[in-house]
Amino acid sequence: MITRRSMLTRRAMTAAAITTGLVFTVAGCGGGDDGSEGKSDKNAASKAPDKRGDGKGDGAESPPAEDVLAEAKGDGVILVITAADRDEGGFLTVSGKVTNTSGGLWTGGQWRGDEKEMQKNGGSVAGASLVDGQGKKRYLVLRDTSGRCLCTKFEGGLDSGQTADWFAQFPAPPEGTTKVTFQVGSMPPAPIELSDGE
Repeated sequence: MITRRSMLTRRAMTAAAITTGLVFTVAGCGGGDDGSEGKSDKNAASKAPDKRGDGKGDGAESPPAEDVLAEAKGDGVILVITAADRDEGGFLTVSGKVTNTSGGLWTGGQWRGDEKEMQKNGGSVAGASLVDGQGKKRYLVLRDTSGRCLCTKFEGGLDSGQTADWFAQFPAPPEGTTKVTFQVGSMPPAPIELSDGE
């Protein structure tokens, strides 16, 4: 009897020790002892970075329809123009997104233009132009004194499905000009409306 009672006592003590250990383990994994267990999950969700608009992604997200001024498909990419803004200094900045749909690496080399001076711009939007049909003028991308374009360079290219932001700066057409056509590489021409500026 005494032996049986001491075995039952040992089993009860062992069970209590295991239960206590499990309780401490679960409490240790609970995420804190400051009473904010329910709050930490909410804070983590609110602090999660917003991945929209980071310029690079899988191409699944596209700008909202109301922000798209024009879209062109060709050269293995989809080119979207989201803004064409006049700057105070007499410049026009055209910007948007480009998504690689080619299934391979896209470098943008065919967009740098044919001018000898532009060859050092590599994969870029250096060969883009704006055509003012009404004024019968063509505006080229601005460049600095070293021949570097005032535009985006696609360093390392874009992998298949990747999206990147781009911009190109041009001399601004006269104030009366409200529509121009954006052209780059062998992409189809993309008509865009110009903003009045600030």
